[in-house]
Amino acid sequence: MSDFDGSLRRHLPTTAALRAFQAAAHALSFTRAAAELGHTQGAISHQIRELEQRLAVRLFERGPRGLALTDPGRIYLGFVEDALDRLREGEAAVGRRRRGSVLTVSVSPNFATKWLVPRLGGFLASHPDIDLRLGASTRHVDFRTSDIDLAVRHGTGDWPDLHVVRLCEEEIFPVCSPALLAGHDPPAGPADLPRLMLLHDREPRVWQDWLARVGAPIAEPPRGPVFDQTSLAIDAAISGQGVALARSALAALDLLAGRLVRPVPQAVPAAYAYWIVGPPRVARLPAIRRFRGWLLAQAAADAAALAKA
Repeated sequence: MSDFDGSLRRHLPTTAALRAFQAAAHALSFTRAAAELGHTQGAISHQIRELEQRLAVRLFERGPRGLALTDPGRIYLGFVEDALDRLREGEAAVGRRRRGSVLTVSVSPNFATKWLVPRLGGFLASHPDIDLRLGASTRHVDFRTSDIDLAVRHGTGDWPDLHVVRLCEEEIFPVCSPALLAGHDPPAGPADLPRLMLLHDREPRVWQDWLARVGAPIAEPPRGPVFDQTSLAIDAAISGQGVALARSALAALDLLAGRLVRPVPQAVPAAYAYWIVGPPRVARLPAIRRFRGWLLAQAAADAAALAKA
């Protein structure tokens, strides 16, 4: 072993020590850090002590109420997390190169069912070299601890540590089956909608709030079945069971195909939107750029087609 190699071994801490420090810094407990990493409390304490000796500073204040990071500890944590993130991303990049163009994407169940899955055939046909892996979850993926390359999230877009691109703007408006309207007098406006069966997404008060925003307030939340997923409420509307409130992205394909219509023209801006997110350091990888570009093109085509409908 050369002197240069020996110098590196003497002056760089081990990954295990860095992970122990990160876990302890987040948990503010050696015991909880040990449980998270599958080590003993003594091993965590030893690794932290070695880091403190190496840096010649105290990383934690140890008091009767537990641990607290010192100012040097808070500074060091930022560098440690950056280093561990880089290592994880490096492993993911090597894994992608080893496996070929594997692209792992996480989306919500609603987005998967009503937006993404019906379109995937077109993407796969035009990008046969990309091995797409798709997962649906209501939880926001942690890119630091998973092998997910890209995600589509519903929210405000305020994720400063990620590469974030808005997929589309959204409105919220009523939708129903054409057959439902054929069997009733068409509503003259939003105030007429409660005489139809209203379908609820999680909370009946959402309909009450929407009606108030378009100038048709009602005293009590309207009755009707409650679904725990927006996609279920939309599918119930397609089958003629009532009128659902839908976000424009999730209703676009069914509106364009004629499975849904808008019984009244009123709409309100959605508080949240869909965003394409991922780690900044892999955002420019070819497979990720191609998939992100395809998503944006699909959303733009929807907007143009709905504007003409």
